[in-house]
Amino acid sequence: MKVLHLDTNHPLLIAQLAELGFENHEDYSSSKEEIEAKIHEYDGIVIRSRFTIDQQFLDKAHSLKFIGRVGAGMENIDVGYAKQKDIFLANAPEGNRNAVGEHTLGMLLSLMNNLTKAHREVRKGIWDREGNRGAELDGKTVGIIGYGNMGRAFAKKLQGFDVEVICYDIVGGVGDDNARQVGILEFRQKADVVSLHVPETELTTGMVNTEFIEAFHKPFWLLNTARGKCVVTEDLVKALKSGKVLGAALDVLEYEKKSFENWHAKKPKAFKYLRKAPNVLMTPHVAGWTVESKEKLAQTIVDKIKDRFC
Repeated sequence: MKVLHLDTNHPLLIAQLAELGFENHEDYSSSKEEIEAKIHEYDGIVIRSRFTIDQQFLDKAHSLKFIGRVGAGMENIDVGYAKQKDIFLANAPEGNRNAVGEHTLGMLLSLMNNLTKAHREVRKGIWDREGNRGAELDGKTVGIIGYGNMGRAFAKKLQGFDVEVICYDIVGGVGDDNARQVGILEFRQKADVVSLHVPETELTTGMVNTEFIEAFHKPFWLLNTARGKCVVTEDLVKALKSGKVLGAALDVLEYEKKSFENWHAKKPKAFKYLRKAPNVLMTPHVAGWTVESKEKLAQTIVDKIKDRFC
């Protein structure tokens, strides 16, 4: 089968597919329209988030048997339409879940202990101990929204801390030894930390808004290593200013482009506030972006294609 690689990935992906007898082609620069003009020649494509695989694209992919998405989310693929065409979809949340779990924990500890703020101040010659007094995770309740691969990985990392871990998910029966599944009312009542680990869907887009935030009984720390569009930034800023949200750690932003490689040029006042706020920590969508995960993501895709077609 002929496979078209649309994004660069770990070399093992092409090497191992070649060993399995696949014919690999690479095109990392052509426009979507140019790819559409030749996609009928290919049995499989491998992509990260370069562009959206929509109905028009799939209708031109007459021979397509599989799509390998080297990452966790599938929002850049029309999953329902692809399944109608009997196209096998392989994503790889198993490949970067550990990286996301570690990154989320690191952001939480940094946020609660003012590590970034203190670091910047000391570099400027400011020695402010009282202004950087932290808060301990011990005794807190950490609430995880979305208990799939990423949520489970974060819950696992929290073991060893004296915290209660609860999770909320629209799917029932997902709780385990690391997190107790609860209803939304108990979640809102108990959570001191809220960590998002949901895909980008119609249900989750704009999920964290003023109504969502105000429903919590206590002020809380917010973590988002999921998708930027799950949080309404303007509403988050209001909550940061009022103290309803004690601090926010954001690996993803509402203003990211679909490729996740950059952001849109126009960024409103809310983003300018986040940039200056001492209780906000931001990273450039790298929670699952480690040396190890790059290899594991590629290996996961190879293994799933092998299991299905070899």
